[in-house]
Amino acid sequence: MPDASRPAPAPELTALFATVRQHFHDVIVPMWQGPGWNAELALPYESLDTRHKPLEPQRYRAMACARQLYVFASLIGEAPQAEERAGALFRSLQRHFHDGEHGGWFYSIDPQGVPLDTGKDLYTHAFILFACAHYWSKVREPLVESVLNAALEVIARRFATGDGLYEASLGRDWSTRASGPLQNPLMHLAEAFLATLSVRDDINVRQALLALCDAMFKHFIDPQQRVMMEKPVKAVDNWFEPGHQFEWYYLLASSPLLRGGKLHTALDSSFSRTEQQGVSPQSGAVCAMLSLGSQVPRDATQRIWAQAEYLRALTLRPGNQGALLHQLRALQQHFLHAKGWNECLDADGTVSRQDMPSTTPYHLLTCYRGLADYLA
Repeated sequence: MPDASRPAPAPELTALFATVRQHFHDVIVPMWQGPGWNAELALPYESLDTRHKPLEPQRYRAMACARQLYVFASLIGEAPQAEERAGALFRSLQRHFHDGEHGGWFYSIDPQGVPLDTGKDLYTHAFILFACAHYWSKVREPLVESVLNAALEVIARRFATGDGLYEASLGRDWSTRASGPLQNPLMHLAEAFLATLSVRDDINVRQALLALCDAMFKHFIDPQQRVMMEKPVKAVDNWFEPGHQFEWYYLLASSPLLRGGKLHTALDSSFSRTEQQGVSPQSGAVCAMLSLGSQVPRDATQRIWAQAEYLRALTLRPGNQGALLHQLRALQQHFLHAKGWNECLDADGTVSRQDMPSTTPYHLLTCYRGLADYLA
């Protein structure tokens, strides 16, 4: 809902966003409707090169299928054949990745469609839940809701550790791998819980989300700098990532249920510090990794997903139109191009990864949806 107290968007910001969004619809979406689509397996190729040729397949991941399901489900009514593609992706999740013997979903299959990595990881299951929630919101088919329910059930029964957190990885038969909890899959689980609550009232999901956020505050927030660590705070060789700080911030600040809670308050208080340490004021570049107590990035790689998450987070910061315009220009000038996008730049701004993964449109679309809400 638009904020009546906020100044009207600057015409320059509105015009630039229209150009960037058109690039998504005219360039990026057709890449995955055409050359990025393996019609035989009904799955997206993992990555395309700069000529839009698929890289030689080594695997197909359930997570990549789910991210593209989210994209095309969200584009139903906006892009040609989006509903047909979403339906095909939903069926492929079940046909290729569902484990009929042990339940849950495999991590990956090989190029011939044979199960490859049969482990069960929380990251994959969170994205399946997230994608099914968005797809069910559009089609309201009972089968989609049944898969959504199955994902919720297996996450609660198999991954939950009883303290609000969840194991990151388990064996095919749900045997332990002693992985413990990790920040990134837990963030995407929170995102998936929010997506579920956006389409139906579910008291169990609501309680699980609140318990998860309480546990994240207790186990992952550094008590001094108030940043979200990638591993529990007591783990050795730990670090934090600006992109994930901004991604968490948006999820928390955009939710009436979570806004104002301890986790949101912590990341709100450390937002400016993360900007100062992790974002170049000149180029707008978001670095990949930071260590506590160091002013030098642990990894200065610039990744398009982190740029998109910072841009989305800025839509919820006060007095931010200048910063939003600066960052949107940075995204357009340094990462977007006529053939698609640059996935990674090195510390000097040189393209360091030439291919374009099928998982990235998810980040761009969530960013653009946040900008659209801001400009509405």
